[in-house]
Amino acid sequence: MPATPALPRTSARMMAYAQIRDRIITGLDAPGALLSENELALILGTSRQPIREALLLIAQEGLVEIRPQSGTYVTYIDPQIVAQAQFIREAVEVASLKECAQNLTPDHVDALRELLDRQDRCTSRDEFYPLDEEFHRSLLAIAGHETAWATVANAKGHLDRARYLGLSGFRGIPAYAGDHREVLDALVAGDLGAAEDRLRRHLRFILEDVISIRESRPELFAAPAQPERRTRRPARA
Repeated sequence: MPATPALPRTSARMMAYAQIRDRIITGLDAPGALLSENELALILGTSRQPIREALLLIAQEGLVEIRPQSGTYVTYIDPQIVAQAQFIREAVEVASLKECAQNLTPDHVDALRELLDRQDRCTSRDEFYPLDEEFHRSLLAIAGHETAWATVANAKGHLDRARYLGLSGFRGIPAYAGDHREVLDALVAGDLGAAEDRLRRHLRFILEDVISIRESRPELFAAPAQPERRTRRPARA
């Protein structure tokens, strides 16, 4: 049997990028954490080169800071960047709803309702978060703008961290899932204005969540007055 060819470096890099980014978004690597290329390579089962390349990509999103002669650190959540990313996301997603409504078929509706049923059965943010992403990405795909999701994703690293934290009790999973159902119901009813209003309101809840999260978890937003080199990773958010 011929040997399985090794993955090209680009694929290894992008796999590492997705996994490390997910660790940051979900708080496994919390704000302020010092990231070790060797440790990440061991955890992800790859070499240091794709880890290094992935960290450079993640640094472009502002999720890590690479400090020469010091190391790579997970950045603290910046409310201003969250607000900017929310503005971009809202502009893209709300603008796409008109074409989404025009292209919506019974099969699309059935698939979206099945997705919403799966969301209703979620009992943790780890279960719900990818389904939340899938719903929003699906609306863009139906509108014919699936490639726009990459643009949105590249702008919303800080936003995603705040959204994930928001699912830990600041606003419950049923509330977010209910918002999705309201948007879909309005689209099915042919009420584009209501769908746009409900989607806009849904996306803006993160701005309120950030205020609550910052009040209860200020250490995620501001670096210590006298930063110290961490000897272990902060606890998961």
